[in-house]
Amino acid sequence: MKNVYLFPKKTIMLLIGIAGGSGCGKSTVVKKVVKKLLKDSVCVISQDSYYKDLGHLSNEEKLKINFDHPSAIEFNLLHKHLNMLKEGKEIQMPVYSYVTCARSSETIAVKPCNVIIVEGILILNKAKIRDLMDIKIFVDADSDDRLMRIIKRDIEERARTFIEVLSHYETYVKPMHLQFIEPTKRYADMIIPQGGNNHVSIDIITSMIKEKQKDKLLENKL
Repeated sequence: MKNVYLFPKKTIMLLIGIAGGSGCGKSTVVKKVVKKLLKDSVCVISQDSYYKDLGHLSNEEKLKINFDHPSAIEFNLLHKHLNMLKEGKEIQMPVYSYVTCARSSETIAVKPCNVIIVEGILILNKAKIRDLMDIKIFVDADSDDRLMRIIKRDIEERARTFIEVLSHYETYVKPMHLQFIEPTKRYADMIIPQGGNNHVSIDIITSMIKEKQKDKLLENKL
């Protein structure tokens, strides 16, 4: 069958969700967790790949895009792809550019693996996405620390000026964080302060994943 990757019978698959506000350090947490797990046993799915294709908009209209609102994400496609991975099927993950606000014609082939990490600011916002997860994590950080990271990232990676970054933060990022992201803390199994600098929490997450794998293996044997 096309796009199906068959696992060994004893493979235990876990879906881990890592959320948190823009600039909180989610990517650093993900990278450090991945390093502590077996090589090639983890695949990472980024919510950012599932932003809706708005490349047809004018440059002026693109500056007004609210990337921090749930409506900006194609959650149905993300949900479909996560289900496919859990069923042992390969997916074609979209490639999105913040500069053009469009998806590339190319995609990234992702095969299912033992641990699937899905990360993004809004992944705990939708119940149907949360319900697929075995472990839910929220990465927390002070607002001033997040703003400093956002300024650096948006200037270097998203071709925005300093003034554009501040305006975008005030208009979209801050209010959306308070309305849609911060409240999702209550769904988390674990809240990590200080982002990727919290080495104790990274170790705890890794241990949680390994313990959850053992529990699932035991369930399968019963």
